[in-house]
Amino acid sequence: MTAKEVRCERCENIIGLGCCCPPDGSIPKARPASQVRQEWRRFPADTILISPTRYAHLPGACTHVSEEFVKAPRWGWIPDPPPGLWDRLCSSYPAIASEGNTTRRAIRRCEECEATLSAT
Repeated sequence: MTAKEVRCERCENIIGLGCCCPPDGSIPKARPASQVRQEWRRFPADTILISPTRYAHLPGACTHVSEEFVKAPRWGWIPDPPPGLWDRLCSSYPAIASEGNTTRRAIRRCEECEATLSAT
């Protein structure tokens, strides 16, 4: 990684090359579900994606995570999570990746993914 390739702490994408997080740290405004929930090729919609920064995401539910960036060993995922895992997810009840990088644990949910879920 060159000096200019700085990764965002929130989404782990390279700032300026995939990261769409607001620079002020605010929560990005959720787009209508029809625009956000795109079908990903490798991950079903209910897969919980786990970033290196310990955030949980849902495929296509936020604007700052793209499918091409979700790869092992940087990311882990749970393709068929138990019912309610997304809602229970916290530091005392982490989501533990079952595929990809299985050492990844999510302790917080992406706020934009949560907003998208609430809008549907």
